[in-house]
Amino acid sequence: MNRRSSFLLLLSACLLFLAFRAPAPLIYAPGEGWYYEPAGTTSKWTRTRAKDQLEVAEQAFTNGDFTITQHAARRVIKVWPLSDYAPRAEYLIGRCLEQRGRDEAAFNAYQNLTKKYPRSQNYEDVLWRQYGIANRFLAGEFFRVLWGYLPLYPSMDETAKMYGKIVESGPFSSVAPHAQLKIGEAREKQKDYEQAVKAYETAADRYHNRPLIAADAMYRTALSYQKQATTSEYDQGTAAKAIAAYADFTTFYPEDPRVANAQKATLLLRAEQVRGNFSIAKYYEKNRQWSGAVVYYNEVLQMDPNSPYATEARQRIEMLKPRIQTPPAS
Repeated sequence: MNRRSSFLLLLSACLLFLAFRAPAPLIYAPGEGWYYEPAGTTSKWTRTRAKDQLEVAEQAFTNGDFTITQHAARRVIKVWPLSDYAPRAEYLIGRCLEQRGRDEAAFNAYQNLTKKYPRSQNYEDVLWRQYGIANRFLAGEFFRVLWGYLPLYPSMDETAKMYGKIVESGPFSSVAPHAQLKIGEAREKQKDYEQAVKAYETAADRYHNRPLIAADAMYRTALSYQKQATTSEYDQGTAAKAIAAYADFTTFYPEDPRVANAQKATLLLRAEQVRGNFSIAKYYEKNRQWSGAVVYYNEVLQMDPNSPYATEARQRIEMLKPRIQTPPAS
C-alpha cells in the first residue's frame, strides 16, 4: 500500500470515528454526499406545506444562509417529491453547493434535477451552470474525495464525462454545442487526440446548421489530427487526414479568419510528408531494397517537385534504376 493510500485510509477512519461521536445525525443525500443535521434546530425552519417550506428555502438563500436553504430544500424533496415545488428545491440545493465551492456535488445535484424534472423552468439555466462548473475543472480544479471535501486530483477524463452528461441531458439546448466542443478540448489536454477528433466530428455533424460551432469543430478536428501526427514518430497517415481536414475547413468556410493558419499548417504538413518519404527512401536504400527506395523517392517528387529534397531524390532514382533487377522473361 503506497503512502497516499495509507493516508486516505487513516483519514477515513478518523472521520468515521468522529461521525459516531457527533451529537447530530449524519445524513446522506444522493449526489451531494454526507452532511450533519443539527439537533434541535428543525423547528426553526420546518413547515407543514410544500409551498411554505420552499419559501423558507428561498428566503434563506436570499439571506445567504445556505445551511438552512439546503435543509429546507431537502425537506421539500423528501416530503413532497411530486409537488410543483420540488424542482425549484433541487435547484436551490445545487446553488448552495456551488456557492460553498463544492462544485462536483453541485454538478451532481443539478444532474439530479435534469433527470427527475426535465420540464423544470430552470432547466436551461441548470445546463449552463453545469457547463460553468465543468469549465472550472477543465481549467485545472481538483476533484475531491471523502464526501467531496478533500482535494485529490485534476482529471480531464472526468471533466469530459461532465460535458458528455450536459450534452446527453439537452442535446439540442443552447449549451450543448459548446459542451460538445469542450469534450474535444478535454481529450486534447489528455493528449488523446483520437477521442478529441471523434468529439469534434460529432460537433461538426450534429450542429452543422450552426456555422460558428461547425467551423470551430472542423478546424479543431484538423488541428487534433496534426497534433496526433507530430506526436513521437511522425505518422504519415494521420498527417494526410490532417491535410484533408484542413482542406474541408477552408472549402466550407473560406471567409473564416483561421483559413490563413490552415494554409500554413497544410504547407508544414506537406513539407513534413516530403521529409518523411525521403527518410523512408534512405532507409530502404541503406538496406539495399532498391525498388522500395525508388518508390519513396518518387513520392517525394510527386508531393513537391520543388522541395529541398527533390534534386537529391532525382539523382538517387537515376543511380538506383540500374540496380533494380528486371524479372526474367517467362
